[in-house]
Amino acid sequence: VQELLQLPGLVRRIVVSVDNLPRNKLTPDSWPLRTVAGPFRVSGSAASSNLTIAASNAARYATYVKLADSVDVKKLVALYVRTYPLFQQAYVELGYPKRYFNDRLLQVIEHLLDTPQPAGPLKLVQPKLVYEFEDENLQSLSVGQKTLLRIGPDNAARVKAKLAELRDEILRNSEKR
Repeated sequence: VQELLQLPGLVRRIVVSVDNLPRNKLTPDSWPLRTVAGPFRVSGSAASSNLTIAASNAARYATYVKLADSVDVKKLVALYVRTYPLFQQAYVELGYPKRYFNDRLLQVIEHLLDTPQPAGPLKLVQPKLVYEFEDENLQSLSVGQKTLLRIGPDNAARVKAKLAELRDEILRNSEKR
């Protein structure tokens, strides 16, 4: 776990990342997790207009998905509740003095759960150095939703299941208060 986390400033990194996942950009220096190893894998070629995300690309995310699968959500939420003042303070410092981080976290989880999962390989274009989704509707998705598409449908389903479990436990814990 420690090898995957960027521990200095972890709470702030989590708050910044959560707040930015529904937006268009999230800079790697604010991620709570280290960058995924290896190059983005594609199949086909731009010249023949059959460029897609390679099925093997999902393997790059296996360690992260395994980590998510292994999380005991009840224990994680209990830790979150105990340390919530730190999250709230980081959220206030981010520029939201009259809002609650917990509300934003639940909004973002719902946003991620709403990520579409198109059937079949995802077609790409490469107008410059960076690959983009050929489908403008997919390209216009948030950085968080595009990440869920890039990790592959099986990984995305596992992550979404864990997110739903996390949301439900946070809500259960909120009802107790």
